[in-house]
Parts: sequence; structure tokens; C-alpha cells
Amino acid sequence: MSHHYSGPDFGFPHGDARLDLTDLYAFPKPGEADKSILIMNVHPSAVVNPPGSTTRVPFASEALYELKIDTNGDAVADIAYRVRFSSSADGPQTATVRRVEGAQAAETGDSGQVVIEAAPVSTGRDARVTEPGRYRFFAGWRSDPFFFDTRGALNDLQFTGDDFFIDKDVCSIALEMPNSALGPERVGLWARTLDGAGGVWVQADRGALPAQAVFLVGSERDGYHAGEPANDARFIAVFAHALEHTGGYAPEEARRVAETLLPDMLSYDPTRPASFPSNGRTLTDDVADAFLAVLTNGKVTGDKVGPHIDLLAEFPYLGPPHNSYVQSHATSSIATELRKASRRLGSS
Repeated sequence: MSHHYSGPDFGFPHGDARLDLTDLYAFPKPGEADKSILIMNVHPSAVVNPPGSTTRVPFASEALYELKIDTNGDAVADIAYRVRFSSSADGPQTATVRRVEGAQAAETGDSGQVVIEAAPVSTGRDARVTEPGRYRFFAGWRSDPFFFDTRGALNDLQFTGDDFFIDKDVCSIALEMPNSALGPERVGLWARTLDGAGGVWVQADRGALPAQAVFLVGSERDGYHAGEPANDARFIAVFAHALEHTGGYAPEEARRVAETLLPDMLSYDPTRPASFPSNGRTLTDDVADAFLAVLTNGKVTGDKVGPHIDLLAEFPYLGPPHNSYVQSHATSSIATELRKASRRLGSS
């Protein structure tokens, strides 16, 4: 399920849905090739088991949300954007974004140059966008753009085209920036959440490529989420074993494929069109199909689900929220029509 529900037993990291990283996107701005869009999605609106809704408070004020950028290929951050949110107890949440470069970008902390301050967080259908200097910024509830037949995956990969996410919401952090702010032409990207509730920053979740955590269980998954891309080689054997078991790969081939999945970074060249997995990731890229083909060694190539049709043509590009944490919306006529359209796209 992409990176949704990456905590223990399809739960949330540290038991907090707001710390759950779900997806990372990177693509050139439509119509302005000298700018890029980075989107970090967190906080699914729904719980899988038992079914229900998560908190309506979009972001945790005691957390740090980071976008990491490796500019020289060593899997260590050279640039970082750090986002912190005000407490909802003090009124509507606002966001502050800081930028750090050099050695400080690879460290843990909430310091850095303020590039966006007091940006309002959106909780309604209208997207409240902040435009400070070279940047555009959005944070708040949006329609979850991820599409996948989750129930089919849990039913031994027997897919029916039932998109679990068609009426779900997610909290998005979207940043538009000039390509010059990313560094050289090709960069490596990942995102992470840090929990500061205990008085010290603890990494709760991290990732870039979809569905990586399915290879890991127990302490291995915990170690992965707490780790850094530069150290991901230690997980190659674990990934390879899972590929042998699930896809029937021969040992040498399984290891070769595992090495293509690590380190867990999204490769992105802003001078080229985006298309997963070769370059970045757009909101309509069918990453689930790509992952299934790898996981099963080509035995399963799709889940019969297509992209969502509620995306916007302008920043922040994600559709308005369904308020699906109000459970009655899950069976609304709008949700039904969206589900039908998604199935048609997935089978085309």
C-alpha cells in the first residue's frame, strides 16, 4: 500500500497517524519547466483495522516533517526543507519552513533559514496557498492521489479493481521551487517524519519509493524506518529473500533486483519529463502496477485500478478532500462514481 500504514501490524509509526509518511512525488511544474513540484503526503484519514477514522488535526506540532535532497550521489542529504506546525490548541494550524544546506542538512534538528513563515494550513475544500519569494507552499487535507486495490492485495493478490483509496484523504505538504534550489540536474530525494514528543528528535518514518516496507517485518522494519539511505545496503539480503519467496527469483537474480530498490531514494532530474520509476513520480504514475511486476517477477502486472480523476490543473494539484474521516462519506454517490471511473481507467 505504497508507504501507508508503515507501523507495526498495518498501524502507524509511534501510534500516531500524523507521523505516517504515505507518498513522495517529484515532477516539473506543468507549463514552467524551470520549476519543480515536491509533494510529501502524510497522515491517512482512515484506519484499516479496525476500520475507522484518524484524528482531524492535520499535523503534529511536536513533529518535524522533512524533505531531503542528495545532490552528489552519496545518499546523504546536502539540502533539507524542514516543516514545523503550530499547535491546534492555539487556533488554526500554521506552518514554518526552513532550508538548510551542507553538513547541517544531514543532521537532525529544526534549525535553518526560514523561507516560509506562518503559512495557513487548509482544512476545507479550498486550497490556501502561500507564495513567499521564489516558493509556493501548501499544507493541509487533500484527496489521497494514491490508487490501489488494497483488499485484493490482502486476498493473495486476487485483484478486482476495488480502489481502497478512492474516497480517502491525506495531509499534503506541497512545495513549488525553482530548479536551481534543488542543486545539479539529477538529485536523490526522500522524506521523513521525526517525533519530538519525548524532548528529543526521533525518526519515526522515512521513505521515497513505494511499498518498500512490505519486504520487512518486526525489528527489521523498525530499523529500516529509523535508518538512512546511506546505510540501506544492509537490507539487500532481506529484500532478496522476500523476492525469492514471493516472486520465485533465483538467488542471484533476487539480489540483483534488490540492489535496484536500494538505497530508498527517488531519482529525479528536473530537466526531463517525470515518469516513475525512471525519473521522479507524477500523481498519475501507476506505481502499484510497477511494484507488483517486480514483487511477483512478472506474474502479476496490475491491480485493475487507475489514477484518480479529481486532480487539479494548478498548484497544489491534489484534489479537494472528501472529508472521508466522516464515515458517511465513504458510501456517498460521489465516492461511488469516482470508484467506477477509477476501475475504467485501470482496465483501459
